[in-house]
Amino acid sequence: MEVLFKDGKLAESCSDARKRRAAFGENRAKRLGRRLDDLAAATCLEDMRSLPGRCHELRGGRAGTFAVSLDGPYRLILKPAHNPLPIKDDGGIDWSGIKRIRILEIEDYHG
Repeated sequence: MEVLFKDGKLAESCSDARKRRAAFGENRAKRLGRRLDDLAAATCLEDMRSLPGRCHELRGGRAGTFAVSLDGPYRLILKPAHNPLPIKDDGGIDWSGIKRIRILEIEDYHG
């Protein structure tokens, strides 16, 4: 899958293990690296359903975005980079049609 980033600053902080550790701390950096590797190796977002990190759709004000668990309450927030968004016949998002994503942020949105 093609992995894009919201901006250059986020791309830079995720670009290698040393920069991830400096930006996010040891534990979160390790998990973030694994999740980014998983996303890059996946053919489509559907592949993420069977991998660690509990990739899931968000609702409400975050509808149309997805979250992947990192550590504690922190999540990797991403959005399909498709226009139009692949939609199934029932109106839901077609995860198997998502082959490009954009990383938006790493945050705890629960608070």
